[in-house]
Amino acid sequence: MATKKQFYPVREIKDLRDLINQSAKLYADRPAFEVKTKSGELYQITYKQYHEDIRALGTALVDMGLSGEKIAVSGDNCYDWCRSYMATVTGVGVIVPIDKELLFDDINMILNVSDVKLFFCDKKIARKLEERKDELKKDLTIVMMHTQKEEGVLHIDDLVEKGKKLLADGDTRYLDATIDPNAMCSLLFTSGTTGMSKGVMLCHRNFCYEVMAAMGILKIYPEDCGISLLPLHHTYESTIILFFASYCGAKVTFCDGFKYVLKNMKEFSPSVFVAVPLLLETVHRRLMKAVANKPHGLTLFKVGSVLVKAASKVGIDLKKVFFKEIIDTFGGNMRLIICGAAPINPQILKDFEAFGIQILQGYGLTECAPLAMLNHDRLHLAESVGEIIPGSEAKILNPDENGVGEILLKGDMVMLGYYQNPEETAKVIDKEGWFHTGDLGYVNSKGHYYITGRCKNVIVTSNGKNIYPEELEYHLGMDIRVGECLVLADTNKKGEVIVGARIFPNFEELKERYGKDEKDFTDEELHAIFKEVVDAVNAKLPPFKSILNFKVRRTEFVKTTTSKIMRHKNTD
Repeated sequence: MATKKQFYPVREIKDLRDLINQSAKLYADRPAFEVKTKSGELYQITYKQYHEDIRALGTALVDMGLSGEKIAVSGDNCYDWCRSYMATVTGVGVIVPIDKELLFDDINMILNVSDVKLFFCDKKIARKLEERKDELKKDLTIVMMHTQKEEGVLHIDDLVEKGKKLLADGDTRYLDATIDPNAMCSLLFTSGTTGMSKGVMLCHRNFCYEVMAAMGILKIYPEDCGISLLPLHHTYESTIILFFASYCGAKVTFCDGFKYVLKNMKEFSPSVFVAVPLLLETVHRRLMKAVANKPHGLTLFKVGSVLVKAASKVGIDLKKVFFKEIIDTFGGNMRLIICGAAPINPQILKDFEAFGIQILQGYGLTECAPLAMLNHDRLHLAESVGEIIPGSEAKILNPDENGVGEILLKGDMVMLGYYQNPEETAKVIDKEGWFHTGDLGYVNSKGHYYITGRCKNVIVTSNGKNIYPEELEYHLGMDIRVGECLVLADTNKKGEVIVGARIFPNFEELKERYGKDEKDFTDEELHAIFKEVVDAVNAKLPPFKSILNFKVRRTEFVKTTTSKIMRHKNTD
């Protein structure tokens, strides 16, 4: 099913260099970024300055012989992260964004597999590299960012200064570089170690299409201010922060972290925010607790919600009459939150709408750059992920009696393929160009899509992180005391999705090691043994991949005739 037409005029962009060139002309003196110094002072960077920095940095990188090469970036969200990314893709080579939470082995694997030649990173990442620097690629150049300059250490500002001198002397190699809209410009790895990670290849066409399609149904103004919290290595955040904002001339600010979200909102007064459900659920819970603690608070909230909604239909805005304190919590200007990566409680969307803050949920994947479906300015559905974005197609493969089947997508947002992995690419992109998402859902007669589950094994935690069970099963299985194991999604006491495991012991090994037969082990003893195993695995992995719950089985897993564990029959 194809989408409905756009209802806002769209400015055409050919590639990402064309995007930033247009923005520099249209919004030259407007602020592209508002940055906070370590002392807490705020200063602005205009689109003109941003453009000049990108050109200078790109020129310096070309002068280093990096044309056509892969350049990685990792670290906290910051202005340096943004200009590193944009300088690379607008005339140098391919950017390789790396999750800042990965451990050394994961980072080093990505650097080697993608043959990265230069790595922009901050101090936290640099410390990880320094501990095992002898294992790094010998031809890798490290460039520090988001920190003070140090003697003898190459810094991003050094390259920007060098590039400005080269440009002043007439060096146009970077400016004259040919941009192929269909060539890979971004390489994103979807998992961690063990050789199972897949590099998603995205091109200028993917990103430019996303921008133009979304801006036809979603209005972002030059006066808008976005606050960046989610990691920029993820296409969900980077596409909106780097491309949507620039296209519209909006301003971007950076959050200091999850703990400081509300504090930063009061500092920056943002109007647009990209979020995951876990964050909104946490904030919503805090707000509703405060409401409930007031005399007749919940009753007044319900009455206020009804009156605000009724008044809005006749053009009267009563939001600040009833919800001023809540609105001020978000800085006073918040109007739009774009939410994705995991399901969200529909009641939260309805409550935020009462505050005057629209939450638009959507659906996408890294392989689709990442946006595929979205609620928009004229579609506010609490249970649905919205419509397919303009110019794309979607269909349900082999729907069951309830209309539920695998979601397939087709359009210019679909990736080029998996890096150096044609076999895996062929599994997800068929001969007709349909991308098989591995996700289950259905569509109603109005073209509104609903996600019902995932047919892939991937676990999506409450904070939107994708966890690949096979990777964790690999690590668990490395301990000889583990006979069989299964990693799956569990829930904690709060109802949040966490990573769980089911373990069947290698009782022969246990007998040899501990001198006991299977029947002689108590449940408590087995739990203690495998807590040691799980803790050892967690120590090897970044925190978001940690196994937070496990159970020890005394019976083998149910298997297929080919001895594969049947996941759906082994959840106990």
